[in-house]
Amino acid sequence: MHIVILVLVEVLIVIGLSRLVGLGFRSIKQPLVIGEIVAGIMLGPSLFGLVAPHLAVTLFPPETFPFLNVLSQVGLIFFMFLIGLELNPKYLSGQLEVAVLTSHVSILVPFSLGTLLAVLLYPLVSNASVSFTAFALFLGAAMSITAFPVLARIITENNLQGTRLGTLALTCAAVDDVTAWCLLAVAIAVARTGDFAGAIPTIIASIVYIGLMLTAGRWFLQRLAKHYLRAGRLSQLLLAGIYMGVVASALITELIGIHLIFGAFLLGAAMPKNEDLVRELAVKTEDFVLIFLLPIFFAYSGLRTEIGLLNRPELWLLCALVLGVAIAGKYIGTYVAARVSGINKREASALGWLMNTRGLTELIVLNIGLELGVISPLIFTMLVIMALVTTFMTSPLLEWTYPKRLIRLDVVEPESETETATAGSETYIRPYRILVPVANPSTQKGLVQLAVSIALNHRHPAVVNPLSLIEFEEDYAFESTPVEADRLIAQRRQQLEELINTLEPLETRSCVHPIVRISSNVARETAQIAVLDQVDLILVGWHRPAFSSNRLGGRVGQLLTTAPVDVAVFVDRGSDRLESLLVPYSANIHDDLALILALRLLINHETCMLQILHVLPENRHKDELSYELNMMMEQLPSSVRDRIEIKIVQAPEPIQAVVEASKNVDLTIAGTSRTWGIERQTLGRYTDQLAIQCCSSLLITRRYSQVTAHLASVLTEVSSQKPTLRS
Repeated sequence: MHIVILVLVEVLIVIGLSRLVGLGFRSIKQPLVIGEIVAGIMLGPSLFGLVAPHLAVTLFPPETFPFLNVLSQVGLIFFMFLIGLELNPKYLSGQLEVAVLTSHVSILVPFSLGTLLAVLLYPLVSNASVSFTAFALFLGAAMSITAFPVLARIITENNLQGTRLGTLALTCAAVDDVTAWCLLAVAIAVARTGDFAGAIPTIIASIVYIGLMLTAGRWFLQRLAKHYLRAGRLSQLLLAGIYMGVVASALITELIGIHLIFGAFLLGAAMPKNEDLVRELAVKTEDFVLIFLLPIFFAYSGLRTEIGLLNRPELWLLCALVLGVAIAGKYIGTYVAARVSGINKREASALGWLMNTRGLTELIVLNIGLELGVISPLIFTMLVIMALVTTFMTSPLLEWTYPKRLIRLDVVEPESETETATAGSETYIRPYRILVPVANPSTQKGLVQLAVSIALNHRHPAVVNPLSLIEFEEDYAFESTPVEADRLIAQRRQQLEELINTLEPLETRSCVHPIVRISSNVARETAQIAVLDQVDLILVGWHRPAFSSNRLGGRVGQLLTTAPVDVAVFVDRGSDRLESLLVPYSANIHDDLALILALRLLINHETCMLQILHVLPENRHKDELSYELNMMMEQLPSSVRDRIEIKIVQAPEPIQAVVEASKNVDLTIAGTSRTWGIERQTLGRYTDQLAIQCCSSLLITRRYSQVTAHLASVLTEVSSQKPTLRS
């Protein structure tokens, strides 16, 4: 097979497998980049070469490695440029003194432990041609790395960017990043020249070049930024000039004697941080780099990772020692420095786990070491395992140390407190709360208006929380950086505020408070927020899933299945009126919730009418209202009872009877009942005949708990002698 065709086949396999495994890792709340690294290792001798050695050699022969290496190096150059581009001075604006101390100690401790470990490892696993100084410097630098891009995405995904911990972690990681790259540059210079004295000219030349880039280079780049502002767009000519600058800077640092990635990183760091320019440049660059070039780098690394080299118990013990030193060095150094700086124990511990994130940055460092011959394939494999384990453990250990319920306390929502105490009493009154996931603020006014109609009245405090979750598909794309995420959050909040300002009546708007978050899983995050905020009801709008016509599938189906609170799904037919309601009733808990919400609407709106429709097959007795609902009906004031009509219809097709009755009402409220064709079925799919055929707007209810009090709070006109209501 022709070598070019073979390389293209390899690229096809690499991109497909990296996406597949990456998405699998995302499903278990791990960074996508970890899955892509694992996919690269799977293609190498550690798995594919072990299971099917002949096929592995046929598909990935050594002759193709130079081609993969070239593509990898191009990918690394532009990825490092993106890292430098994202290194925003805003990350250095908060708690800088604490961050500088913490980050430097978090480098010094693992670097020192790494050099001590080198004393043990050098005679056992190093190449004889490498000096101990170069080996020790490189191992210390590898132990000291924190992967700023992956750490930034973890912070964004956990909505920590607005907290003290998130701000401190970003600042520490930014300082750590710059310091660690400088250490690595020194280690590379020593490795290439043989000793520290020989590396001094290289170090001096590097310092001179850095100075030129931060003065004359930045001045020239600012001229380019002004040209961009005048043009209002990033033209192909300007983009070509920037890309030429990236490659030229990379070549200069390679000629100086460090490595080409430093030049690309330096140009990105020197770029003016104009928001629009950075955003457009990142968006135009990153897709090809992240989707096409980086997976090839992971595969190239995986082809050189041989876990089979760890073939003796003592080698696995050495690997465990490397892992232990890496984790302990970063964690202890960060924790102690943070505690000395006055950070509390929980935040210091969480910061220690965050700074242990190594990820892709570590893999870049290790490949440089292997390429220069500073580390052997054996120690390379050990350090790759260390990079994977330390990154994999970050999210679960962060959740254990600093759970979401505590993050919620630290994130200040721009809303007023609505929870008050009763006048003349110390009794706490918890407001009735509805959470409204809003996917598109411009089209879901009807959903929020319905939530307001159900929730708000003059008898009891209530809150409606429109919830907008911004979901990112990539872990290290520019849009998921904390600065860009904050911009998107502010933009979405503004859209929600505009929506709230259209709600009627005017006085209800003060009780509607939007929540905007970053999320990697919308259904799971919605359920978590509902639990943490003690929500009474989730009111979600229907949307058609991408691969199904089922109205109760997709994320709506996930919420109905998993949310541990009552859920209602709104199918909006476009009517603004709520004068007439229809509740088809078949005496199950979901229909009970439908009737309870209808009664709440009836109490809140004095002109509203309700028809309770019993549809019975022939020769069947009337279904009785539940005992609690009977009590509830008795407690209703006459002004409410007079607006309720109970109608009994015998019909062979219950759904058709409801469809016919829905022609004369504004809103039909039905439980997820088999009678109405919208119950969860054995085979894991929903039938939603009523949702399709109903003539009015439709509210589908699913009850989780029979203890949730949707009505007790508004029945204040009932005398205290009445039985206690539990609805």
